[in-house]
Amino acid sequence: MERIEEITTEELQKKLEEGEKLELVDVREDEEVASGMIPGARHIRMGTIPENLDKFDKDTEYIIICRSGNRSGNVCHYLQDQGYKVRNMTGGMLNWQGETK
Repeated sequence: MERIEEITTEELQKKLEEGEKLELVDVREDEEVASGMIPGARHIRMGTIPENLDKFDKDTEYIIICRSGNRSGNVCHYLQDQGYKVRNMTGGMLNWQGETK
């Protein structure tokens, strides 16, 4: 299995604060995102990723987010196998110290 690129919550927060344009995809369930998402993230539940592949572009890198980093890791493996560029946010929203909306 190919290694998945990772980004820490601190690295992501710094990039966002510097105004970097990033594609964030939150794969948590509806009730989880109700408690807050990283501003600018798109919500596509993990179970619906296969039917939403048309929302992804193979020339764009996506940062995948979940609660702890496990589900997003699985989504990263799936998307990478489909030919997409992905990075897993390690530690997930449990580690996120930045703002949420």
